[in-house]
Amino acid sequence: MKEKSVINITDGAAIPLKKDPGLFSAWRIAFFGSLSVLAYLLLSRPKPYVDILKFLPDGILVTFQVTFCSIFFALFLGLITGIGRISRNRLINAIASTYVEVVRGIPLLVQLFYIYYALGRFVRVPDIVAAVIAMSFCYGAYMGEVFRAGIESIDKGQMEAARSLGFNPSQSMFYVILPQAWRTILPPVGNEFIALLKDTSLVSILAVADLLRRGREFASETFTYFETYTLIALIYLLITLILSKLVSIMEERLRYYERH
Repeated sequence: MKEKSVINITDGAAIPLKKDPGLFSAWRIAFFGSLSVLAYLLLSRPKPYVDILKFLPDGILVTFQVTFCSIFFALFLGLITGIGRISRNRLINAIASTYVEVVRGIPLLVQLFYIYYALGRFVRVPDIVAAVIAMSFCYGAYMGEVFRAGIESIDKGQMEAARSLGFNPSQSMFYVILPQAWRTILPPVGNEFIALLKDTSLVSILAVADLLRRGREFASETFTYFETYTLIALIYLLITLILSKLVSIMEERLRYYERH
């Protein structure tokens, strides 16, 4: 039987799996340590920390809006790109491969500037729409490689078996291959989701009122730069740690279902 492939993702958060006791312990130290520091700051110095916290909720909401919209479109682009990357049609394969190489070769910050400012010379789009387009376009390339690796991890005999049952290539891909590949794809997709959430801090340069932008506004008005950025860092860390734990739980459950 063909050994199941493992998709290694180098970006994003470290996922605290029980098989890695050091990392699992580090997650608990970081999470409860962050909560303790946050609670201490809010109780010992309500001014300015409580005031900062009251100023940030709408920025946190915008951060999640950009993240969820971007990951939705990135998954769609990633699926198309991943299928294109394994296509036997040389033109489709070349287009998908070129998209991946070009996007991965340009920093996300440059892509944000290009879509908002350079293309804005011809078509002006709202700042949050430009942010979602840039994030989706960038992460779609990374998702494409995740989908490609996941699809290629499925034994080729599965496709042949589906074709022998009368399925055409598209039906075989969507009804047989992708449902099996999804178990391999899901953990790295969760990892990329966390990485995307962290990268949304870059959209503040487009005047999107995300968490970082709101923090900058508060700091510029009150000159409490140290306190503001300390609190923002703690919030980002806590969100990332919570999401990485959810991905860990998801991955452990997938492994449990595979064993049983």
